[in-house]
Amino acid sequence: MATVDLRATREAMNQDDYAAQLAWRRVTVGHGDRLAEIMAEHGWPTVRLVGPAAAVSAWKLAQHADRQLEVQRRALALLAEAVAAGEASPRELALLRDRVLVNEGQEQIYGTQIAGVRDGAPVPWPCVDPERLDERRAAVGLEPFAVHVTRTEPAPDPWYESEAAS
Repeated sequence: MATVDLRATREAMNQDDYAAQLAWRRVTVGHGDRLAEIMAEHGWPTVRLVGPAAAVSAWKLAQHADRQLEVQRRALALLAEAVAAGEASPRELALLRDRVLVNEGQEQIYGTQIAGVRDGAPVPWPCVDPERLDERRAAVGLEPFAVHVTRTEPAPDPWYESEAAS
C-alpha cells in the first residue's frame, strides 16, 4: 500500500492533473478503509508487531486519510497509546495530531501543516501559542519551524525511496 500511496501522491502533485488527483483520493480512501480494518483487528501497527517499514507505512496512510476523519482520530488515539508505551515515535504522533487538528478546523500544536505559500514563503495553518512553537517541536524531535519552512519540498524518505525502487 505504501508504494501505491507514494506513486499516487507523486502523480497528484501536479495541480493541473485532475485525473491524478482523483486517483490519489481513491487510493487514500481505500487505504484508509484497510487501515481501519487493521486497527480494529490488531490495534496500532507498532514496529514490534509489524516491523519498521510497515509501521511507518501505517502512519503515512493515516496521515493521508484526510477524507476519513474518524480513521485519523482512531489512528491518533492508538498511536498515542503506542507512544506512551514506548512503541512508536513522538514525532509521528505530533505530525498526525497536527493533521487531525487542521482537518477538524482547529489550531495546530507543532506547526507541521502548511496552508499555502504567500510571497514565496510557506504559511502554516494557525498554531496554538506560536511563541513556544519551537519548544514543542524540539520536545518531539522536530526541527525548528524556521528550518521546516525553508524546504520547498520534503526531504526524500529513505524507506519510501527504497520501496519504490523494489
